Amino acid sequence: MNHQPATDSSELSDREFARFQSMLFDITGISLASSKKSLVVGRLGKRLREYQLSSFGEYLSLLDRPDHRHEVQTAVDLLTTNETYFFREPNHFQFLKSQAEASKARAADNYRVWSAACSSGQEPYSIAMVLDSVLGTRPWEIMASDISTQMLEKAHKGQYPLAQADNIPDDYLNRYCLNGVGSMAGTFLVERSLRDRVQFFHGNLNTDAPRIGQFDVIVLRNVMIYFNSDTKRQVIGRLQKLVKPGGYLVVGHSETLNGISSELKMIAPSIYRKP
Repeated sequence: MNHQPATDSSELSDREFARFQSMLFDITGISLASSKKSLVVGRLGKRLREYQLSSFGEYLSLLDRPDHRHEVQTAVDLLTTNETYFFREPNHFQFLKSQAEASKARAADNYRVWSAACSSGQEPYSIAMVLDSVLGTRPWEIMASDISTQMLEKAHKGQYPLAQADNIPDDYLNRYCLNGVGSMAGTFLVERSLRDRVQFFHGNLNTDAPRIGQFDVIVLRNVMIYFNSDTKRQVIGRLQKLVKPGGYLVVGHSETLNGISSELKMIAPSIYRKP
């Protein structure tokens, strides 16, 4: 017999919401505001339907079961998915272009950038377009990570609705994107040679930094707004160790490292340099 799942925030009790808040914070360091109750209902309601559950309490009990640990990742995926698009905050890409040009002039070694919360891939592919246009066959590398395995699957594919091409500069669009035909009509695909330059991996900013070397630029944008002060300090403390001396950490325009890091020095709003 099918149960009717909860459909509005009044059917998610404060105690159950607090358990989702605690779970998400423990795993990701993200502080889920009390105003996000309806978001939890909207995004996880489909999972109740999937399992034919009648309440969020039953779903929480399912998450506690050892044989359903995979569902915890699914819940995290759904609760951490954020909107993103190509060439968001364009001045950051102008900055990146100037830094890549400077490294080319210095004949620097492998130029490395990490997109540390890449969502469905628009950010690292935007970075790749910039680096390829400037550095070409010179050595460069992009790492890209996210806590959502669902978003990483989309990022690997590199296929997006055609409307998302609006923010891509025309020269990059013509050079790096393929218009979908047939069953792919209404979409575009990032060109394979560019996709191959981006290494995606599952990463949790709330755990020890991965052993992936140091970077000329780490991009961590529009993520710290979801962290409390202690978590921000811990995340930045881990990441700044992976910035090369003279390298940069870039955050979102609405974010700041004031009071978070004394090692990184702001050189422009949202752009910080490691001495």
